[in-house]
Amino acid sequence: MAASWRLGCDPRLLRYLVAFPGCRSIGLVKGALGWSVSRGANWRWFHSTQWLRGDPIKILMPSLSPTMEEGNIVKWLKKEGEAVSAGDALCEIETDKAVVTLDASDDGILAKIVVEEGSKNIRLGSLIGLIVEEGEDWKHVEIPKDVGPPPPVSKPSEPRPSPEPQISIPVKKEHIPGTLRFRLSPAARNILEKHSLDASQGTATGPRGIFTKEDALRLVQLKQTGKITESRPTPAPAATPTAPSPLQTTAGPSYPRPMIPPVSTPGQPSAVGTFTEIPASNIRRVIAKRLTESKSTVPHAYATADCDLGAVLKVRQDLVKDDIKVSVNDFIIKAAAVTLKQMPDVNVSWDGEGPKQLPFIDISVAVATDKGLLTPIIKDAAAKGIQEIADSVKALSKKARDGKLLPEEYQGGSFSISNLGIFGIDEFTAVINPPQACILAVGRFRPVLKLTEDEEGNAKLQQRQLITVTMSSDSRVVGDELATRFLKSFKANLENPIRLA
Repeated sequence: MAASWRLGCDPRLLRYLVAFPGCRSIGLVKGALGWSVSRGANWRWFHSTQWLRGDPIKILMPSLSPTMEEGNIVKWLKKEGEAVSAGDALCEIETDKAVVTLDASDDGILAKIVVEEGSKNIRLGSLIGLIVEEGEDWKHVEIPKDVGPPPPVSKPSEPRPSPEPQISIPVKKEHIPGTLRFRLSPAARNILEKHSLDASQGTATGPRGIFTKEDALRLVQLKQTGKITESRPTPAPAATPTAPSPLQTTAGPSYPRPMIPPVSTPGQPSAVGTFTEIPASNIRRVIAKRLTESKSTVPHAYATADCDLGAVLKVRQDLVKDDIKVSVNDFIIKAAAVTLKQMPDVNVSWDGEGPKQLPFIDISVAVATDKGLLTPIIKDAAAKGIQEIADSVKALSKKARDGKLLPEEYQGGSFSISNLGIFGIDEFTAVINPPQACILAVGRFRPVLKLTEDEEGNAKLQQRQLITVTMSSDSRVVGDELATRFLKSFKANLENPIRLA
């Protein structure tokens, strides 16, 4: 039995939608309720029209860390026209902390790569690619107009030709070859023009050789006493117009000011007076921004203490005999975590309005990389053993240097430790990592002779292995008295490794 779909619409509109008036495969039959289309109509073509296509799925630059504002496309892992399933890796994005893989959230076909790999400084929310559903014509996908184009790809800085300086044309006086040229203050210029005098008749006494008002008044006095005569430059004889020489066209103003030195040409030796611009990565820019904000908004206070590592070094040697390799820094991390558990008032942060007590003890460990200083986190450090802490530090440090840290591995933290002892630094002060309240700066351990007493009360010299630690604390939440008690407890825990078990 023949079947039909009824469309209650104007036949002219139907012909416009189908776009095939008179096509034999489409039968229009007028029924009681309007016009109908027979089942034999070519609906495959009907559905392939542009107005029935679904909107492409937009791939936007995501926010992969709390401090991320821009990202770089390191590499696309899929090609245009390649099928994509939910969870597949699309591309690698360099954030302000590491290189993170962006996964697809829908199935389909990667139709368009809007931002090519190698592009830098792409703002959050910018369109970087498009995905269409399977079966759609991915080759003719159009970029949505409601999404603005991404920022231009940053290119290596190239020397730009310096703009041609404007040639100053004096209104009342011309510079006479052979005479000195001065930088005139506005008042001095007015006085000299009023009395028909030239600055070369006097001496400039102002800073950086400026001819001041007082210098001009001194010339007026000399003119009034007859010691100098009026100076009016004679007009130069008319000359045959010739093409200006390069020296004339690039001549500077009569009273030039210091100019910024030009950028040197990449690949060529730097000329005198030039500089080379060094491109800054996202990580470097974020580090600079956060350090500046920390030093300018957080009131830093400092406290220093010396700790004896004799017992720690002895325990470390015993562990080495059992083929357990740990570092002194692992003991320091454990001692700081145990002390924070004993003194929860220090395990706080400042959220912009007031202090906030943190329920976890996560230690951020500063790791130096070629891209900058990163701070991977040892989660729940107080509950971990020394060997477990050592394994975590090694694994996270390697991932930080390889640029493969995941966001959850460096975001957060309640306390930071920065150790420069491996570089031979005795002691230093570190900048607080907001919103944390404290950071512990650790120097190298060094042998020191100290005068002690034996069991019989006799004085003797004994060598000690001391280490200097300096805690920078946010005075808004950790006062001097609290910071002092924390260092005292930290020292006692570190000098007695049995407490760390």
